[in-house]
Amino acid sequence: MKNIKDQPILKIKYKTILLRLDLNVPLENYKILDETRIHKIIDTIRFLLKSETRIIIISHVGRPNGKINEKLSLKPVAEKLEYILKTYPDSEFVYGPEQNLRLIKKNLNEINKENIFLSDFEKIVMLENIRFYKGEEENDDGFAKKLSSLGDIYVNDAFSCSHRSHASIDKITKYIPSFAGFQLIEEINALKKITSEIKKPITCIIGGSKISTKINLIKNLIPKLDNMIIVGGMANNILKYKGIPIGKSINEDNCEEIIDEIFSISEKHSCSIVYPEDVLVGKNLNDKSNIKALNKIDKDDLILDIGPNTSKKINKIIDESRTILWNGPAGYFENPYFASGSIEIANKIIEKHLANKIFSVVGGGDTVYFINTLDAKNNFNFVSTAGGAFLEYLEGKNLPGIKALN
Repeated sequence: MKNIKDQPILKIKYKTILLRLDLNVPLENYKILDETRIHKIIDTIRFLLKSETRIIIISHVGRPNGKINEKLSLKPVAEKLEYILKTYPDSEFVYGPEQNLRLIKKNLNEINKENIFLSDFEKIVMLENIRFYKGEEENDDGFAKKLSSLGDIYVNDAFSCSHRSHASIDKITKYIPSFAGFQLIEEINALKKITSEIKKPITCIIGGSKISTKINLIKNLIPKLDNMIIVGGMANNILKYKGIPIGKSINEDNCEEIIDEIFSISEKHSCSIVYPEDVLVGKNLNDKSNIKALNKIDKDDLILDIGPNTSKKINKIIDESRTILWNGPAGYFENPYFASGSIEIANKIIEKHLANKIFSVVGGGDTVYFINTLDAKNNFNFVSTAGGAFLEYLEGKNLPGIKALN
């Protein structure tokens, strides 16, 4: 892939850049709950502004299914990004207080390259939620061509969207010179370390609710791993497979063959499969936690976190590991009574990281959100905001967005 950072300034100076970002931040009543994705793309934006380009930001929030939904407007994101650029300037560039980041709500079919900027002074604008248009998720050729006509150069800095065959990720590259952004390159370089430059022993901690959605990832990684630790809702399926009652806990039906295959592959490749030895339960999501051995789980119990003995076992494995990949919290951390397992895991990885004894990559929206509640994102080697793209890359799949840039 060609990196926009490597292009001569004269080649991009005064050009209009179509910058595809993933600003799909969690919103509640128009309030941004986690700003990580916004902060991660600031370096690319500042580089482009210092290069005297104009920027048209393309992004999305949520799943509006090709229809306008004001609850999924990018307005709060545009306002937050403008605030960050004005409030935290770097040493080489100041985004002045007189500058505004305008959100363009006009229909794309009514916009052309000549009228998108209101004056020579305006340097950066944002298009309204690109998923308000059916052509985006349909990867429509005509829609991609229309998008490309608005700029001179396309930059993809949305690794976390690059597993999607969408018009602003894939087809647009047919019509306009296309490059990778800073964040996309950084994500790929970090994941390459996991897939090709890793140091043993290697441990993967994986959570989530559905084991079926991550089966290919698990099967792909097991031959490379020393330990596969399964937590969260996924672990309930293993407990059920082992004949352990799980009460009314979240689980999937018809997973026996999948789990049988996991254990078979792990045995073949000498990879230990680790799952809970004890758990924290409650009667509902808002309940207080109660430690239970696996043979003491009642019919009306919900398993919502790993227990202290399981945490100790996982900490010992982390202690003996040189590389850690973590995707998925250990429990329902939104309730503090069920956050202890995830906190224990985070603290042990951080301890090893600070001692320079481990290479750690954390990925997935829920895990990153949890890490941010601890204000600990700088205590891991790499924190990836990507969820699906992160997993599919590790599975060895060709991501459409990456393939398009190649």
